[in-house]
Amino acid sequence: MKMDQGIRLISGNANRKLADAIARRITVYRGEPVSIADARVQRFNDGEIFVEIYENVRGEDVFVVQPTSNPANDNLMELLIIIDALRRSSAARITAVIPYFGYARQDRKTAARTPISAKLVANLITEAGADRVLTMDLHAGQIQGFFDIPVDNLYAAPVFALDIKHNIKDLSNVTVVSPDVGGVVRARDLAKRIGGDLAIVDKRRERAGEIESMTVIGDVSGRSCLIVDDICDTAGTLCKAAALLKEKGATEVHAYISHGVLSGPAIERVSSSELESLVITDSIEPTEAVRACSNIRVVSVAPMLAQAILNVGNDTSVSSLFDEGTLQPIYEAFYRFD
Repeated sequence: MKMDQGIRLISGNANRKLADAIARRITVYRGEPVSIADARVQRFNDGEIFVEIYENVRGEDVFVVQPTSNPANDNLMELLIIIDALRRSSAARITAVIPYFGYARQDRKTAARTPISAKLVANLITEAGADRVLTMDLHAGQIQGFFDIPVDNLYAAPVFALDIKHNIKDLSNVTVVSPDVGGVVRARDLAKRIGGDLAIVDKRRERAGEIESMTVIGDVSGRSCLIVDDICDTAGTLCKAAALLKEKGATEVHAYISHGVLSGPAIERVSSSELESLVITDSIEPTEAVRACSNIRVVSVAPMLAQAILNVGNDTSVSSLFDEGTLQPIYEAFYRFD
């Protein structure tokens, strides 16, 4: 087994708080200080991005923490330029840690003469010099195949399962709900983890962005409903699904979303919705408005990502983190101290 003495962390500007939390967790796990490498990631007056790394990374195993969230293009360019700087500085291996993979919703041609932008982004990351990618809850699993380098796709489901067991005492009355037919696999997985029932919200659209009708498949009367999805953008579908579940007799509705994009009117919609709580991860750095919203709660994925980075550095299993049993000791400490 290769020891992780050479692990180095570097962060762009997209989510420095998450990168710092990962560094703190690795420090706890290893019992010795681990910090973010000293570097300058800045913009010139014309918007060009410049990176300078002040520490020697020759021969090091370097992990670049940078979600490609809003502003997606700026954060993606930061990631590419950091990778290029590391490659030209003779880093031994470069892993792009992308908790939220932007452009993932453009994973196929949806009409004539449209791009497959997720594939383009995969090509850019590979050509920049990344040796592997560590990400979480890709919108479409086939994006892993867009890369010609190893991709580890972690899941928020085991973290959510631990959070649900920690916060909801009576799991016998819980129904996990998929907000659309495409998310059934994700909802079924979480339902299996917590021993809950499964329901589906079937939505019909006349045109993009406009929901014509919604129907609940399954009995939710008298049940505590947990809507689970990977991305919440404007929260329109989520809030309408919550209202429909209440109309169908649900006693309470919570939502567990991996990536809280929460753009436009999302926060206002969530705050005035039927949702008792919306639980998101910090894969995207929460804004002050998100943190101030009374029914939005953030669960950190820093403990899981820190362990995944150590496992990659040690050449040990990353798939072991798909099981909440593996994460439970880590998150017991998280709930106790964070």
